[in-house]
Amino acid sequence: MNYTLIPDLAAQEIPSDGILSRTLYADDRVKVVLFAFSVGQELSEHTASTPAIIQIVKGEARLTLGSDVIEARAGTWVYMPAQLVHSLQARTPLIMLLVLLKERSETT
Repeated sequence: MNYTLIPDLAAQEIPSDGILSRTLYADDRVKVVLFAFSVGQELSEHTASTPAIIQIVKGEARLTLGSDVIEARAGTWVYMPAQLVHSLQARTPLIMLLVLLKERSETT
């Protein structure tokens, strides 16, 4: 049986300056990306073409979802539908998990 195991996402290295992103898993249905941000780093306003899930693993961030601004922290979990405008700014060293859900094509 094949599987992917990461014993402690919160123990991942955070860069002293910048953003680190690493794909942890990808197949035809899902892509999981780990992000680590130094203080003040951000992902500017953008959309995704597929639904996505954000899980804050460690640290604090200002997360904008549409017109809502959320002060996110470790334990914050968000489901975002495709095309939702969003952005993120790290308030502290931050580790975030992003899960991109790929649309299944229907065959008739």
